[in-house]
Amino acid sequence: METTMNRRRLLAQMLTLGAAHMVMTAARAQSLPNKPVTLVVPFAPGGNLDVVARAIAPALEQGLGRNVIVDNRPGAGGVIGATLVSRAEPDGSTLLVTTPNAIVVLPRMTKTNFKLASFHPVGLVSTTALVVVVKGDDKRFRDIRSLLAYAKSNAGKLAAGHAGPGTTNHMAMLQLEDAAGIRLNQVPYKGSAPALVDLMGGQIDMVVDQLTSSAPHIQSGALRALAVMSRERDAALPRVPTLREAGLANFEATTATGLLAPAGTPAAVVDTINAALRKALAEGAVKSRLLTVGSVAHPSSPQELSTLLQREDARAQTLASAGRLKAAE
Repeated sequence: METTMNRRRLLAQMLTLGAAHMVMTAARAQSLPNKPVTLVVPFAPGGNLDVVARAIAPALEQGLGRNVIVDNRPGAGGVIGATLVSRAEPDGSTLLVTTPNAIVVLPRMTKTNFKLASFHPVGLVSTTALVVVVKGDDKRFRDIRSLLAYAKSNAGKLAAGHAGPGTTNHMAMLQLEDAAGIRLNQVPYKGSAPALVDLMGGQIDMVVDQLTSSAPHIQSGALRALAVMSRERDAALPRVPTLREAGLANFEATTATGLLAPAGTPAAVVDTINAALRKALAEGAVKSRLLTVGSVAHPSSPQELSTLLQREDARAQTLASAGRLKAAE
């Protein structure tokens, strides 16, 4: 009899907890409009931001109780997608998956209809290593030192692709040029994916890219990683040295991905999305998916993302004042 009563109590507690969860989920959903949530990726499918957005979308959908759609809007280094979100209804239904550069660097390189104040930070999503890759069967460069030596003795001849002017990849390439004392023939693309296609096709010599988009091609042997740009070696590529190991002291460049809403989005809506994002990033399947492609889940508060954006904004201003930010190199 006592065992039966204990089971009934346990069942009652489970039903109560389940009901409470349903109530909380419904309460959160009430702060959002009754329509799908669109994650705007301002670059072509297959790139770092696209991979990250698609990794979190299913779990975010469950947390928000709304359909979540990934919408790629490539062009102008991220300007097209960022502009779309900056002009969207500030109700939480249209969000931007982006790196800080798209909204703090681009306005200093070209005319845009948005600036940092045009967006409301929701939260960080992940951090990702940057990597220098060449074609898998390219015999000219056995390691990163040989590539840098070639670039130094052949100024402006090494064709180097990146995801577009003002992107993290572009900024890392500028940083690499300054640190190594080289000048590359920089070739901008509308995202990482088309740059990698041309690299594998032999149209360009190297690409600076996020590990998320390069990893599958590195694993298949189509591409070869010469160096990672992070402070330490990346767990996904333990045999690939850092640029510090190649002699570039104190070199460090990584990518942070965040989620932004249009300015004017109510705090309650931002908090709802942030809570769902944190929950999504805590799921083992999401963390594993991100790790598989070289990205690490990095949940945060809206304020932490805001602090990061302010810091990157100040860095962009310094680069602009030094004349290093140009639409084309």
